[in-house]
Amino acid sequence: MPARDRPFGESGARFYGGLGWLAGVLMALLTLAVFLQVILRYVARSGIEGLDEAPRYLFVWLVMIGAAAAMYRGEHTTLEFFRDKLTPRGRALATVVTEGVGIVLFLSMIKVSLVLVPNSQLQSSAGLGLPLGYVYAAMPVGAVLIILPMAWRLAAALRDVWQKPF
Repeated sequence: MPARDRPFGESGARFYGGLGWLAGVLMALLTLAVFLQVILRYVARSGIEGLDEAPRYLFVWLVMIGAAAAMYRGEHTTLEFFRDKLTPRGRALATVVTEGVGIVLFLSMIKVSLVLVPNSQLQSSAGLGLPLGYVYAAMPVGAVLIILPMAWRLAAALRDVWQKPF
């Protein structure tokens, strides 16, 4: 990815690369929990209480953190075949529209989560007894992590749209 398209430079690459690794660890934990539960139910005819909830809750975090890592790398919201058919200014305009709409969407998710997370903190899961606010907190955390590179690309695209012709 060219330096201009790399939001927040090397430190951003390290941070979002770490998020990608964290998503991989969450996927491994999720897979291990499902595998262990299946084996225990097949062999011992009983599972570990609450273990079936863990993959569901890890999946929520996996989706949000993985989406943030993918957004940083620019692997969302573009159909390269169509984008490459546009002029440079047309690509910039398409990026402005795409990133702008995406930012509005994720800001609305944050707004909704301001009510959802505190209310869900009052509930706990049946098997693990985990306050559900920890699960739903993935929504605003992930949304913020997704918005940051989108805002960077939006600003760069706006500069390209209003670039003075030679």
